[in-house]
Amino acid sequence: MFSRIKPHPASAQVASPIDLATGDLAAATIARLSRRLLPLLFALYIVAYLDRVNVGFAALAMNRQLGLGPEEFGLGAGLFFIGYFILEIPSNLILARIGARRWIARILVSWGVAAIAMAAVRGPRSFYLLRATLGMAEAGFFPGVIFYLTSWFPSREQARAIAIFMTATALAGVIGGPLSGAILTIDGFLGLAGWQWLFVIEGLPAVVLGAVVLRYLPDRPEQAGWLSVEQRQWLIARLRHENRPTPPGGLCLGNIFDLQVGLLSAIYFLLVSSLYGIAMWLPQIIRNFGARSDFTIGLLAAIPYLIAAIAMVAVGRSSDRRGERRWHVALSLFAAAGGFVLAADAHGALALAALSLAALGTCAALGPFWSLARSSLNAEAAAAGIALINSVGNLGGFVGPFAIGLLRQRSQAFAGALMGLGIAVTTAGILGLLARPTVRASEG
Repeated sequence: MFSRIKPHPASAQVASPIDLATGDLAAATIARLSRRLLPLLFALYIVAYLDRVNVGFAALAMNRQLGLGPEEFGLGAGLFFIGYFILEIPSNLILARIGARRWIARILVSWGVAAIAMAAVRGPRSFYLLRATLGMAEAGFFPGVIFYLTSWFPSREQARAIAIFMTATALAGVIGGPLSGAILTIDGFLGLAGWQWLFVIEGLPAVVLGAVVLRYLPDRPEQAGWLSVEQRQWLIARLRHENRPTPPGGLCLGNIFDLQVGLLSAIYFLLVSSLYGIAMWLPQIIRNFGARSDFTIGLLAAIPYLIAAIAMVAVGRSSDRRGERRWHVALSLFAAAGGFVLAADAHGALALAALSLAALGTCAALGPFWSLARSSLNAEAAAAGIALINSVGNLGGFVGPFAIGLLRQRSQAFAGALMGLGIAVTTAGILGLLARPTVRASEG
């Protein structure tokens, strides 16, 4: 999967002899980038996503043992994104100044420790505090990686590179469902509940991967000794032709607060409200279908994410092949809306199929969306602009789970909440059609 990104013919059309030399050079460079960078970043995001949403599986036992109601769980689950919001832009600015290698390594170790500390939750207050702390520890990881990828991959290869990276969210669901269900069964080992082991076991890989990043992740193409001299020259020339300095680039906060950034933030806010609303509550929704075993719930929860993983790569490739972003975002979100609406009034296998459609559409929109966002920002505003869109948008990660908890507690059903998610992604799709990238479609 990681070596299949190949440049479009337009990628060789730049004002430099090295760029005009041969399409084979461009193809070899992109393939080498993909093999070297994407597997590691992919693994990091799997761990990050697991540590964000494993609280949904922990809730199957934790809520009962600690006496957490739906509203309290929804609030605590969403507080991750408040901590994330507070520190995200400062974190991304630091990353752009000192380089991705050291800063992402720091983020990994910090969030790994915070994720493990979730095992110490004793009630609502400690649950709220530790979830907010986990968000602050992880702040800057996702927008930092997006900025990093768009600073290495030419425009025409971005959506697929980002889609492959972000497929980790879907694959994390495929892996995390059965894994989390299995871990919950070791309840009582060494005096810890199964949900406590869940936080410990799934938090440790982040700490280990911090050391891996420190050793293997280069900050900028000039440091990529694993590229040949010709490949390195081609890549640097291509990125400069697109008016994007290699990281760490210059930063300017003054020109990112405009209507375009506000529109993109609103789209992402609505998208994320739905994405994490369903992610945090999916295990409990599936239990509501009648599934009893934690392991069975984990297996069923993997199905929507498996379907979404396939769709993310397919839609990302289609977006790059056509050089089009807005309609790929909008149509994906309209499909998600249909899934949420159908799931609100369905049961059993039909409900799971509808939730799979909702997950497919929501996840498939992510790659084209971030390529659209990057093409809407100039080089100086990129790091801060991506962080701003992500941080404001990620407030939806607080609103979505909390709103579902409120509605669940008051109605004792999920139908109203699922309808609300359908309305949110429909609105996001309409707004997506209003976005206007500054880079022409033929250029990415």
